[in-house]
Amino acid sequence: MNNLTGEIPASIGLLNKIDILDLSDNNLHGHVPFNVSPSLLIMDLGQNGLTGNIPTEFCTSVPNLQGLSLSNNQLVGQIPSGLNKCTQLLYLSLSYNQLTGNLPSQMWNSTKLQDLFLGWNNLTGHIPSEIDNLSALQRSSLRRNNLVGFLPPSIGNLSNLEMIDLGENSLRGDIPREFEHLVNLKELYLSSNRLSGNIPTNFSNLRNLGWLSLGYNKLIGTIPPDLGNLRKLQMLKLDNNNIDGIIPTSLCNLENMFIISLSQNQLSGEVPSCFGNPSSLRELSLDSNVLISSIPPTFWRNKDISVVNLSSNFLNGSLALEMGNSRSLQILHLSGNRFSGQIPSTIGQLQNLVILSLSMNMLDRPIPKSFEDLVSLEYLDLSRNKLSGMIPMSLRNLEHLMYFNVSYNGLMGEIPDGGPFVNFTAESFMGNPALCGASRFHVMQCRVSSPKRPKKKRVVTFVLASVASGVAMTSIFIVWLLKYRKRSRELPLVDTFGQVHMRISYHDIAQGTNNFDEANLIGRGSLGLVYKGTLADGKVVAIKVFNAEMQHAFRSFDVECQVLRSIRHRNLVKVISSCANFDYKVLVLEYMPNESLDRWLHSPDKFLDLTQRLKVMVDVASAMEYLHGGHLFVVVHCDLKPSNILLDGDMVAKVSDFGISKLLTAETLIAHTKTLGTIGYMAPEYGSEGKISTKGDVYRFGILLMEILTRKSPVDDLFVGDFTLKKWICQSLPNRMVDVVDINLFSLDDENFMSKESFKSIMELAFECTNDLPHERISMEDVNVRLKKILTQFLQNVMTN
Repeated sequence: MNNLTGEIPASIGLLNKIDILDLSDNNLHGHVPFNVSPSLLIMDLGQNGLTGNIPTEFCTSVPNLQGLSLSNNQLVGQIPSGLNKCTQLLYLSLSYNQLTGNLPSQMWNSTKLQDLFLGWNNLTGHIPSEIDNLSALQRSSLRRNNLVGFLPPSIGNLSNLEMIDLGENSLRGDIPREFEHLVNLKELYLSSNRLSGNIPTNFSNLRNLGWLSLGYNKLIGTIPPDLGNLRKLQMLKLDNNNIDGIIPTSLCNLENMFIISLSQNQLSGEVPSCFGNPSSLRELSLDSNVLISSIPPTFWRNKDISVVNLSSNFLNGSLALEMGNSRSLQILHLSGNRFSGQIPSTIGQLQNLVILSLSMNMLDRPIPKSFEDLVSLEYLDLSRNKLSGMIPMSLRNLEHLMYFNVSYNGLMGEIPDGGPFVNFTAESFMGNPALCGASRFHVMQCRVSSPKRPKKKRVVTFVLASVASGVAMTSIFIVWLLKYRKRSRELPLVDTFGQVHMRISYHDIAQGTNNFDEANLIGRGSLGLVYKGTLADGKVVAIKVFNAEMQHAFRSFDVECQVLRSIRHRNLVKVISSCANFDYKVLVLEYMPNESLDRWLHSPDKFLDLTQRLKVMVDVASAMEYLHGGHLFVVVHCDLKPSNILLDGDMVAKVSDFGISKLLTAETLIAHTKTLGTIGYMAPEYGSEGKISTKGDVYRFGILLMEILTRKSPVDDLFVGDFTLKKWICQSLPNRMVDVVDINLFSLDDENFMSKESFKSIMELAFECTNDLPHERISMEDVNVRLKKILTQFLQNVMTN
């Protein structure tokens, strides 16, 4: 990338001796040049902002052209039939444009063409049977168009074909048997169409096939056992079809298999025990079928598998102790089956486990104490079983646990009330009438028993206790009165967060910051200062000191304490402790070594690539979804902006600064305020009426998305009066996005052609967040789902390309 701008000059045709013209990955606009050097062999104008049609007679001026890439532009119109006059063409890529119309029949006369990429357009019509005229074709993608009709059997004549991707169209009918002749085929993608009929049994002839994706169709019949002969197969996706029969054990012969997804079909019979054999298998999804068996102990022999989903079947029997052998498991879904017996204690060996769902089974006996060893666990669902006994108190030490559900069991005793349990609600424990604990869990209060004493002794004890109590209360009042009058710094420090958090004194804080030395100052705001400090145990922390001379600063401290004591999420800045006095109020927070998102967006020496920015968006969306509905109260942040988003050592984004946030109950989801947020991020109703609701946070998040993509602040000098960041972007959509998106994002080769597709999806989402009317804005839950899909699609396509 050279950051070239402007149009491609017509005079470029005067360079009549060049054979390679590569202007890709710039910011050029205008039209595709018509007159170019007749000696040109390769022309790459991809990843620019070119518009208009592809010149009809383009090939007449470059008869010897071998490679042409116009991908990732904004070209419109039909593919010109005159491209067949480029008779020497080996490579043609027109992907990621806005091309329409049918595939021109003349195109199929390019007998030397090896690579044809027309995906991610709006092409319509059928795939013509003349496609087999492209006898040299090796790689082709027509993915995500609007193609209809049947798969032409003539594709089977393309004997050199190595990869074909026809996914995400509207193709129907059977998969032609003639595909068996594609002996060099390595990758076949036909997912997300309307294909029907059986999986061809002769696919076993495709001995070089490594990736087979047929998911999200209407396929029927059984899985051909001969697929087990495809020894190079690494990915098999047959999910979301109507396939029945048993799972053939021959699939266990596939020693290179990495992913098997057979979910949401009608498969029956047993879970093959041999699935524990392939050491290469990392993901296995068999959920939503009608499998009826137990899970054999040998299933758990694979020590490297990371994802197992067997949920929503009719599996039965007990869970084997051997489950603990699969120590790389991160996701384990066994819910919605008929498992019985106790949960094996060896489950504690799965220390990489992040998600565990055993709900809707018939498991009984107590929850194993070994659950305390699941140190990575974030999601635990044991609901709707027959579990008994007490909830292990040690579960409150699982610091990453965000979701916990043991409802509708037979549990008894006290509910742990510390660690992550401060965030859980009554819904997590309902249907267990013998549980007791805090009133917020809607269970009975736990009894505090005391040993019985003889009656005479109880009378003496009562009298003595009453006298002692009166003396003590008088003494306490006198001491308090004297100390209150002195208002000295000898007042006891108050740990606002209770015993769950580390107790830290003012002396510890002063010592850790070298008496608040300015060399340790890392942040300065209207309400106080933030210092970097080191505690006595060597832990580095951030210390937020509120300005004692400002009444609303202390009020802000109280708000932050009220909010932070009731929430906990991996994408919220963690509170370590706090202390307060009449003279000062301090929050001790986890230290974020990579500073704020604001620094990364607006400092010339810092840069985030698109993957990092997408992950930040997802992190913040996850936090906001949690604040809006992940616990007892609804929390409206009220001041979401890049400077309040901090990045830890792993570049994980965490939302901070709840100083003007509001706690709303389920009954009161709208409030009013006179406290202003930051200009440029406020929703219209916030400034005019002072209305506070979660929809205001959604608006702020939409502006944040725009700022992350454009690297332009909504309070930039460019935006004056009614001319806002939103209006500036709106002027450039949909065809001039390159003018507003951060120019540096177009320079990354590893992001291939996916960047612009992601930009478009994010901008569409940002505008859904920033509708002027609150009720028309999307929810943060839906925002989070959409962003995760955008990130997943981007990463998958980067790997594919």
